[in-house]
Amino acid sequence: MSQARALRLLAQDNDDLAVISAALQDAVLKVGDIAFEPLGRRLTMSVNRYRWEGGVRERVRSALQVGDVLKVQARGIAQGRKGGVLELLAVGFEPLDAPGGRITFTFAGGGDLAVDVECLDVAMADVSTPWPTKRAPAHRP
Repeated sequence: MSQARALRLLAQDNDDLAVISAALQDAVLKVGDIAFEPLGRRLTMSVNRYRWEGGVRERVRSALQVGDVLKVQARGIAQGRKGGVLELLAVGFEPLDAPGGRITFTFAGGGDLAVDVECLDVAMADVSTPWPTKRAPAHRP
């Protein structure tokens, strides 16, 4: 296991969010690890992130929080299956009514999560010690 430093990232514009998207590429999570708190206007996810920056095959538990959430819509995600596993491919942002817009979490298999936000306010932090994994993500062309 590497002597990894915990990654902590904040996104307040599209360029920042691209960095978070790259860090979260191929993260895996269960449907039940996604929580929307309408009163707090917050969406949180707990993921097992592949450490692309580590240079070794490791995963680390990471938390993601999206603030100023107005609405969340899921498509192609079995919400009734709390144990269903998702693989995160990318996180993108489409400006709509500045400074707000829509954050889209795209998952393998065609599912996505659309999160309408008043402004871009996303934080990601590693919350565990990395652990070794035997399999590195493999992408098909």
